[in-house]
Amino acid sequence: MVMSDNLEKRMVELEQELQLYKRFVKQLPFPFQFTDYSLGMVMKKKRGQHEPEIHSIVANGQDDVDLHLDIDPSTDLPFEQIETFLAPILDLVPHHIVFVDGNGIITLCNLQAANDTGVDRDSMIGKHIRELLKLPDELIMTLKSIEMNEPIYNQEVLDRYYGIINTRFIRNEDGSIKRVISMFQSLNLMKETEKLAVAGRIAAGIAHEIRNPLTTVRGYLQFFKTDLPDRIVSLIDKLLIPELDRANGIITDFLNIAKPAEVKAEKMNINQFITEDLGILLHSEALLHNIEVHYNLDERLNVYDVEADKNQLLQVFLNLFHNAVEAKVKKTMRVSISSKLYNNIVQIYFCDDGPGIPLTIIDHIFDPFFSTKETGTGLGLSLSRKIIELHKGTMKVQSSAEGTSFIIELPVNKQESAS
Repeated sequence: MVMSDNLEKRMVELEQELQLYKRFVKQLPFPFQFTDYSLGMVMKKKRGQHEPEIHSIVANGQDDVDLHLDIDPSTDLPFEQIETFLAPILDLVPHHIVFVDGNGIITLCNLQAANDTGVDRDSMIGKHIRELLKLPDELIMTLKSIEMNEPIYNQEVLDRYYGIINTRFIRNEDGSIKRVISMFQSLNLMKETEKLAVAGRIAAGIAHEIRNPLTTVRGYLQFFKTDLPDRIVSLIDKLLIPELDRANGIITDFLNIAKPAEVKAEKMNINQFITEDLGILLHSEALLHNIEVHYNLDERLNVYDVEADKNQLLQVFLNLFHNAVEAKVKKTMRVSISSKLYNNIVQIYFCDDGPGIPLTIIDHIFDPFFSTKETGTGLGLSLSRKIIELHKGTMKVQSSAEGTSFIIELPVNKQESAS
């Protein structure tokens, strides 16, 4: 009697397990084919079918199985899972890639798009694309693509994000828009590269046509000094030779822009670089010019390194400091240097409370030979930005009547011991 009850209970359990398997197979949203050669059976489910088909085959006596899945990610998987999978891959792409739904709401934003627009990419998810681009809706090509219900192919964008945009649609079964994939290729760097190529050709001509005669003139001035009156010797030493050296220095700076020195990169902690290497150099300069220097450093960066040429970075920051000194109009000036871990980069802010840069010229301050100073060559900021770009970073400027901020962004890597 007890055996009969146990057998009946086991039969009920097996029937429940069988029903569980059958219901599970019915719920699978994608087609598949499962072959069990030892049982001599094949289970096949086609797209759109609710019940699978089961057929017999010749058993081969071996315990072999074969499973083929026919998964269409756009219809068979929640697209949010696909975006989660794609996000770290698209972060490696050096172009802007943004996914939006049919209403222009961002569902994916890669790091390049976030870094170039100056936002935290995680905070952009769920927001309208206008909050990322900070442009009116009528100027946003992705929204135009949605409005026209057509993809865009290699269209030139002429707003502040100068470049080429492409959009593609992923649709629901009813034809409505599930996602618009927008990829934007910035051409600003190409434009700057063309400028530098022209500068390089000019620099080569300058070096050949001017540098050699300057060296000759300087040599003869030194040679004739012994036969000239003291008054003329003084003129040569205090005016002529320094002016020749200054002209030669201008040529050297311009050549450095066209063909910069090789980056001798080493791993270093950026906070330590700011407080120790740069801080020591700025301390005496700040006392000399009555400038207060303040630091605000992100402690999270203490376990991150940048790969950089220390001497070249010092050249950049010293140039920014000297520019701030030359712009000083008040008796005292405050300079603040701060660092911040942001996405996968370090942002370094070099800010002063000077009079600011007029809006009419701020777009030209990185152009070679552009200067508002009577004695300036207009090469310092051009060279500084080139150095940062050689370190795979970017250099930007923001300015108002309250002061000027230069923002330098460099890639960082977590220290191995902190992993």
